[in-house]
Order: sequence, then C-alpha cells, then structure tokens
Amino acid sequence: MESTLQFRNQFVTGFRRTKMNTTPGDAMMLRILIEATRARRGIEVGTFRGFGAINMGIGFERTKGHLYSLEIDPESARLTRANLRKAGLAKTVTVLTGDAVKLIARLEGKFDFVFLDAAKKDYLRYLEAVEPKLKRGAVVVADNVIVYAREMQDFLNYIQTSRAYDTVIIRASDAKGDGMSVSCTIK
Repeated sequence: MESTLQFRNQFVTGFRRTKMNTTPGDAMMLRILIEATRARRGIEVGTFRGFGAINMGIGFERTKGHLYSLEIDPESARLTRANLRKAGLAKTVTVLTGDAVKLIARLEGKFDFVFLDAAKKDYLRYLEAVEPKLKRGAVVVADNVIVYAREMQDFLNYIQTSRAYDTVIIRASDAKGDGMSVSCTIK
C-alpha cells in the first residue's frame, strides 16, 4: 500500500500539465473541499487529461465516494482513463464520453459535489442539468470565472443572485491569474 501511495504522489507531482489542466493549488483546493464536506458522489464537467480528476479522485477515495468525469473529446477521455489507471483510481473515478448535459440526464441519484471546467458559455446549461440532482448542502465549483466572466455572465448572475446558493469567488492559486466560484446549495 505504501509503495502505491508513493508512486501516486510521484505521479501527481510529475504530471505533465499544460495550461488546460487545473493548477496544483486549485486541484488541492478541490480535494480539500471534497474531504471537508465528506462528499460521496461528484460530477466533473470537462477533464482534459485528468489532473483535476486524479486529485478529486484521491478525495473521493478517502470519503469512500465516487466521481463521474464527463468529457466530450474521446481522445482526452482515453488519456484521462489511462492516467487514472496509472494513479490507481480507476475504481473511484468513472470517465464518460459525450455531451455533458445529456450524460448528466442519464446519471441516477443525488450528488453532493460538482466541478465545472468545460465550455464556459455552457456553464449555466450544465448547472441547470445537474440542479435537480443536487443534495441540500452540495458544493458547486466553477473554474475560470474571472478571465471568462463575459462568456459565462448568465451563469454568474444566476449563481450569485439565486436564493438557492451561497456563493463566493476565490483564487486558490495565483498560477493562472483567474479564480473559481464556490457555491453551496442552501435549499
């Protein structure tokens, strides 16, 4: 077990990231949110190569939960699956390929954690698709809400003014000069 954890830590530390990947600080914040809230069922919309999914997967492994990572690009989904296998998280994270709105509709049950990091103009569509499946107290995190604020203004207006959420905009790391909205369902 120790050698598996050691390999995983080396794999995460040495992960070949690009600008499309979640930053290490943001990924750690997501992991901490999952563990602090004891989240058991999560959805990630947009995975690219799986750096965020690996970090969230570690959190869900610790809470004995499960993450569904939704990715529209088949090659990115394939690479994410391979990276999750290498990190020993293939049983904790399921990668589904296709349009996130359609995939969300097919997922059964309630969810207590959501991370949005895909087409910025569609954030409100993703949220509307998942809202009926959110548990009270669920955490919804949306990435890139400062740099891409114009592209997701409908989402930001909704999440910041809805009586269903408490929301704050934060910067978990300065690595990308951007931020995330972190919302908690209160209804």
